[in-house]
Amino acid sequence: MAGSRHRAREVALQALFEIDYTGHKAEEVTARLLAEKALAEEHAGFAHELVEGVLEHKAEIDEKIRNFAPVWPLPQMPTIDRSILRLAIFEILIDNRVPVKVAINEAIELAKTFGSDSSPKFVNGVLGSVSTLVKR
Repeated sequence: MAGSRHRAREVALQALFEIDYTGHKAEEVTARLLAEKALAEEHAGFAHELVEGVLEHKAEIDEKIRNFAPVWPLPQMPTIDRSILRLAIFEILIDNRVPVKVAINEAIELAKTFGSDSSPKFVNGVLGSVSTLVKR
């Protein structure tokens, strides 16, 4: 099951990346990626909820990124790193369905798979700081 949720996060990340990079419509991008990946219905729903949640709370999430990664202006940050951070911050501060450590570990794994060599360390550092805001 964890593997399926990880694949759902991968789809959500790919959708967020494409939406951010190209400006394509969220509904179309998400539907196309979900059709390509053939996830179980509950995991497809999870991916869809992640994308919608990040986009709905994007301004709030981006403010957290600006606060905790002030050296990297958002427009200059690599799109994949920005997308990973948005997804993880949504899960950590807003969604609250998984433990903070799980959200951070998932983000680091996504950074290892999709980011540059420096992405995992950068993502871990920012999310470690963001996690101090959690009141659980």
